[in-house]
Amino acid sequence: MGAVTMVMLCETACATGHHHRSLPSRGLLGGKCGCSCSLARRLLPANLHIFKAFASSRKSEKKLRNDRKISKTTQRKDLLSKDFMDMSDEAPSGNDTDFSNRIELANNNLGANGSTSYPTRGQVLQACSITSGLLLALGATIRQAAHVASVEGWAVLDSSEVSSVGFEMWHLELILGLVLLISSCRYLLLKTWPDFSRSSEAANQQILSSLEPLDYILVAFLPGISEELLFRGALMPLFGLNWRSALAVAAIFGVLHLGSGRRYSFAIWATFVGFAYGAATLISSSIIVPMASHSLNNLVGGLLWRLTSSNPKEQDK
Repeated sequence: MGAVTMVMLCETACATGHHHRSLPSRGLLGGKCGCSCSLARRLLPANLHIFKAFASSRKSEKKLRNDRKISKTTQRKDLLSKDFMDMSDEAPSGNDTDFSNRIELANNNLGANGSTSYPTRGQVLQACSITSGLLLALGATIRQAAHVASVEGWAVLDSSEVSSVGFEMWHLELILGLVLLISSCRYLLLKTWPDFSRSSEAANQQILSSLEPLDYILVAFLPGISEELLFRGALMPLFGLNWRSALAVAAIFGVLHLGSGRRYSFAIWATFVGFAYGAATLISSSIIVPMASHSLNNLVGGLLWRLTSSNPKEQDK
């Protein structure tokens, strides 16, 4: 029986004058109810002290856990506030749009595991080779079909005659002029048109970031030759070899350049470039001029991007 219970029983008995017979009338210290009451009263303070100490320790542990939770929450808030301030410091003052656009571009390139995801070198070269091969085959088929239809007397221009594969020395001046014109316009737009700059950067990272230096020749000339054979060498004569035909084919050329991070600003640019190649085809009556101009412009643009970009392959590290 506990000390508290013993005291309660003894005090009740003393108050009523009825002691339990089982409890001795004399204790070690003598006196009425001395054994039980005196011993209980002596044990009670010690037990109460133990109970108070135990309750106090439980309360301290609970308070300590609460303090730790509050401390962790405060640390998280401090870290979040610090990260936010760091990101705010990185944003150039008065140019929040460019900063948010860089974040958007990075988010668009994030893979499922949080790392930036780009096609591998083999994937880029394979896609370029297959696509260029299909465009070459389609362009050659249309040109041959137009030639057969023209021989049969149909009202169709013979593509092989109006846009031949002939070449003259003065074509070099036209090719050089196109390269200078298009490269200069691209540079000015990259500096003055943010949406075009972001679109071009996204496309270049998708296609060029994994390539070796010599690969740039392949990805520049294969699309340049195949696209010009199809659009300026096959489709444009079908619409009629004139300025309106050059503009219509250029618009189709521009729309097909959407995707892979390229936006409508890039489609507008591709339409302008396509019209310039169409004009060169009309002036020279040769498909070689737009092919050479297109390929060289691709090469110049790719090499300039590689030279101005810091280690394209290590951007994700």
